[in-house]
Amino acid sequence: MKSTLLILAAGLGSRFGGDKQISHVGPNGEFLMEYSIHDALKAGFNKVVFILKKEMVETVRREVGDKIAGRAEVCYAVQDYSGLPDWYSVPEDRVKPFGTTHAVLCAKEFLTEPFVTVNADDYYGAECFDIMREMLPKMGEHTAAMVPYILKNTVSENGGVTRGVCDIENGKLKSVTETGGIIPKGGKIVSENGDVDPEAEVSMNFWGFSEKTLPAMEKYFEDFLKDLAPDQLKAECLLPVMVNDMLADGSLEVLAKASGDRWFGITYKEDKADTEQKLRELHAKGAYPIKVL
Repeated sequence: MKSTLLILAAGLGSRFGGDKQISHVGPNGEFLMEYSIHDALKAGFNKVVFILKKEMVETVRREVGDKIAGRAEVCYAVQDYSGLPDWYSVPEDRVKPFGTTHAVLCAKEFLTEPFVTVNADDYYGAECFDIMREMLPKMGEHTAAMVPYILKNTVSENGGVTRGVCDIENGKLKSVTETGGIIPKGGKIVSENGDVDPEAEVSMNFWGFSEKTLPAMEKYFEDFLKDLAPDQLKAECLLPVMVNDMLADGSLEVLAKASGDRWFGITYKEDKADTEQKLRELHAKGAYPIKVL
């Protein structure tokens, strides 16, 4: 079965202060996305689609895409404003992309089979790709999938993060509640709204969709634009919010099975050193070869 790894790499990285997606963090200068690609190919994925800023394309092609061109189909898409509906005018002062749902749609011409989304600046571990490969054949126009993580395995010591806290029953996602300001504090995990269960299952943007769901995504995004006020210059159409709304109106069912792996990523500048250390430890344990790709 053909299946695609869709790498979301077009974010601005405002809290990091630069293009964290192409920051060298592995012991041999690897980008973090290379680890997801390694694990996905090992699990049986055979196509990789990058969603990038225009100025990143040649760098990613040279340093990542060319390494795997003989093992998987490789495609490049750009997240910009060119593919927006003709009736929508982008406010003059807006510089921020329109979020992860828009990012997926920017790559729709390449999404001709079931696909899984990952953030380029996140490390997910190998288990999630094996879990998703098992669920992909079950997906269709109205059925998607996700691999949530345990909250305590996803927090940063360097600042607050936002997580989609999931309500899951009998292997199916019921709802996602976006919760901001999550930090470890005094042996607990707290948010801007109070204590959070450290064992809660949370979304880390590891979603699986059928290509047949794309028309519904496109309609959802267009409705988002129609409701967007001109002064909402930073509003984004996010995958967890879209999924939650589709769950609420009954247009989508989402299969869910959690991974026990530890997630880590680069949100703040201070996260880079921690990420580098964790990757060195993984290499030392033999989880990855000297050359990841």
